[in-house]
Amino acid sequence: MPVAATILLVTPALAAKHHHRHKRHLPPVSQSAAPAPETPPATPVPGSRPQDMENGTEKSGQGKSRLDSNDDFLNQEKSHPKWDARPPRSKGAQSAPRTQSEPETPDVVPTPPEKPAELEPEPPETAPQPPEKPADAGEEKMLPDPRSADMPADKMPAEETACRERLKALGVEFEEHKAEHDPEIGCSIPYPIILKTLGKSISVSPGTELNCPMAEAAARFMADVVQPTAKAELGADLKSVNQASAFVCRPRNGTRKLSEHAFGNALDIASFTMSDGSKIEVGPVPPEKDVKFLDAVRKAACGPFKTVLGPGADPDHALHFHLDLEPRRHGGTFCQ
Repeated sequence: MPVAATILLVTPALAAKHHHRHKRHLPPVSQSAAPAPETPPATPVPGSRPQDMENGTEKSGQGKSRLDSNDDFLNQEKSHPKWDARPPRSKGAQSAPRTQSEPETPDVVPTPPEKPAELEPEPPETAPQPPEKPADAGEEKMLPDPRSADMPADKMPAEETACRERLKALGVEFEEHKAEHDPEIGCSIPYPIILKTLGKSISVSPGTELNCPMAEAAARFMADVVQPTAKAELGADLKSVNQASAFVCRPRNGTRKLSEHAFGNALDIASFTMSDGSKIEVGPVPPEKDVKFLDAVRKAACGPFKTVLGPGADPDHALHFHLDLEPRRHGGTFCQ
């Protein structure tokens, strides 16, 4: 009986102890409804910053101690190719911040401020005009000449008709030409004619436009002076005259005064051709056989013509004789 009582006392105590031990290992009712989630193994992330990984490990902290988390991070450092060259960190340095960290690449690269565009000056409303170039002496208006106003009348004057009758008597062939008039320059020939010959057997070329008084003076000079001189000095007759200039609307060279050519009042002779085919050219140094003839013609011209110029007078007249009827003071002449 005492033994049986002892067994009964011991058995409940053991049962209570076993029940207590079994109860401690059972999960709570709230956790037994769903299994506890498994902690996934840490996977190294390329390019992640060490500091961020440390912070993430400390925050998660589920099922691992602080020391185990640090060991996982060390394993990640050893397996990352970028960090293989770095020495492993000690366990006591898990909480120490890194002194150097790789610079973060900004999401947007800052753009430097644009250089302010230079303001172009606004063009003026009216463009400045350059000063007018002064006109050259040759471009200036010619000095006035009373003959510039001469215009043909409805009926040819009597002196013009008489002049033409004298030309026909000398055997001069000519044609009438329309009036020449240039009010801007001042050239004018109210009753011009074009000579074809200077006498019965003396031709002239090219076509020679003159006023009638100058044409008559030239024809008389050829018949009265040049023809006899050619027979005396050269033993031949004068056949033709080559003229260098007759009517030309221009001023005198280098002046503002109109040339006598502008009024058909001048004739330039470049050469003479004889009946034997010889040609006498006007020049600074003519052949010796032509010198006497040319000198005699040049001297004889000073009188019938009021102005006579030729070689030696100036460079402009080195290759021809210039003959004109420009009136001189007191009826004189100018011969060079």
